[in-house]
Amino acid sequence: MNSAPLLPPGTSVAVIGAGRLGTVLARALEEAGLDVTGPIRRGESIPDADVALLAVPDAAIPGAADVARPHARLIGHASGATGLDDVDFSVHPLQTFTGSEPATVFHGIGAAIDGRDIDALDMAEQLARALGALPFRVHGRQRRAYHASASIASNLLLAVLDAAEQVAGSAGIHPDEARELLAPLVRQTVENWVDRGAAEALTGPIARGDEETVARQRAAIADDDPDLIPLFDELCDSTRALAARTENPA
Repeated sequence: MNSAPLLPPGTSVAVIGAGRLGTVLARALEEAGLDVTGPIRRGESIPDADVALLAVPDAAIPGAADVARPHARLIGHASGATGLDDVDFSVHPLQTFTGSEPATVFHGIGAAIDGRDIDALDMAEQLARALGALPFRVHGRQRRAYHASASIASNLLLAVLDAAEQVAGSAGIHPDEARELLAPLVRQTVENWVDRGAAEALTGPIARGDEETVARQRAAIADDDPDLIPLFDELCDSTRALAARTENPA
């Protein structure tokens, strides 16, 4: 998209919400040269500002926007799934946060933006660029699918990695050691996916059509971690479909 003008130094931003994202956002925007107040916790007073940026749970956005409206020219939120019913714009950093990251965590990542009008959209883009992120627009009707994609790539992936850690434990490998040993495999798999896409990156027994090995894996999980069998079966079915795409490309 076209680059909006950079925000002038001293632009005032009130970051509302002192959770993981709000904490990092406030730190990064301040280091970018903006006049930042926050992160502001629930019940604390909100100063007058050019922008109020809400980093609160989705359900709290309407109430927080109402409280902030008298104090800011524009109000935005940092939610990936919520529309613009209560705010003027949105900026959703496409990253996972613990709250302890340095300001540079935003550098080079994507940031989904949207705005009610050109002024609000420009503000969303300028804030994203001030963070060092790469803005791309996601329209309201597309937000649910966009956020679902992000959740699959991050939140749901952790459920798969946790299952791998549990099964490694059944093989006598301590959880800390399992994560250390499996991490290079996970990283390389992700790099292969980035470079080539999932179908071409796929390796292992299902890709080779070695169902006997898959059956032995399933039996081991059934013996020691039976609660993981439904997940294992679903993942194997999805992987077979992925392998079939490689064999029979559209």
